[in-house]
Amino acid sequence: MTADPALARRCARALAALRGLAVGDALGSRFTDPVHHAALRRRELPAGLARWTDDTEMACSVVGVLAVHGSIDQDALAHSFARHHDPARAYGSTVNRILRSMGEGGDWRVLASALFNGQGSWGNGAAMRIAPLGAWYGGEPERAVREAELSAYVTHQHREAVAGTMAVAVAASLAAAPRSGGGPEDLLDAATELVPRSAVRAGLRRARDLLDYADPGTVAAVLGCGRRNSAHDTVPFTLWAAARHLGDFRAAFWTTAQAGGDVDTTCAIVGGVIAAGDGAPPAEWLEHTEPLPEWTPDCEG
Repeated sequence: MTADPALARRCARALAALRGLAVGDALGSRFTDPVHHAALRRRELPAGLARWTDDTEMACSVVGVLAVHGSIDQDALAHSFARHHDPARAYGSTVNRILRSMGEGGDWRVLASALFNGQGSWGNGAAMRIAPLGAWYGGEPERAVREAELSAYVTHQHREAVAGTMAVAVAASLAAAPRSGGGPEDLLDAATELVPRSAVRAGLRRARDLLDYADPGTVAAVLGCGRRNSAHDTVPFTLWAAARHLGDFRAAFWTTAQAGGDVDTTCAIVGGVIAAGDGAPPAEWLEHTEPLPEWTPDCEG
């Protein structure tokens, strides 16, 4: 696959976003523990190696499927999710249940569509893992949207979850090709334009209106920051934070983490979007983060 220079570039962009996602996830998860709240206020990382959660594990599957198939193969993605499912990685109870069922031979189409009385899950789990896909399709936001929808449906079929996944993919796609994306307003405008009518879309419009606000607490009070674990309570805030800090991983992370809420997920989304472009995480933060799993594809070998 890497013999093709174009595919190698796609894969390298996806891996860069994946590393940023993993750092955001792992370091963000430390601040879900109240013992570290004082360090968060001081913008200091707690001592010790930070372990990533289900956000990163599932994102690795997304990159793995793209590396093998060149696009999202839903059956392959479901198989990878189930094969690599580690309940110790802080999966939610619903996803734990359906991944166990998939591992036992259950059909993801039936399992995902049956959730919540047939409405599907509107959680933020599909959005949290998708930034590397957006980076894979850098500068191709329309393609990123289509593939993001396919990825979401394997576990999350509610309109809001799908819309949130699309929006994050668009943001990462534009961040990975900044000449096509313009400034913060352009990123949010593009995401708003390319997602279907939804609470996520309405939230993105509000996020654009709040770009001149500097206080993440105020913005989170308006947009939400994942406390309800829903896509529409998560994605608008994360894209506000990413749009305001394109190219600056450190500032984007602290802004996101200090808002509270579902910190590992919000920081994973923002970290993936920022790192899709020219905002790689600081080297010392990478050293502070658990390495990616051995089965992650190597785009350089």
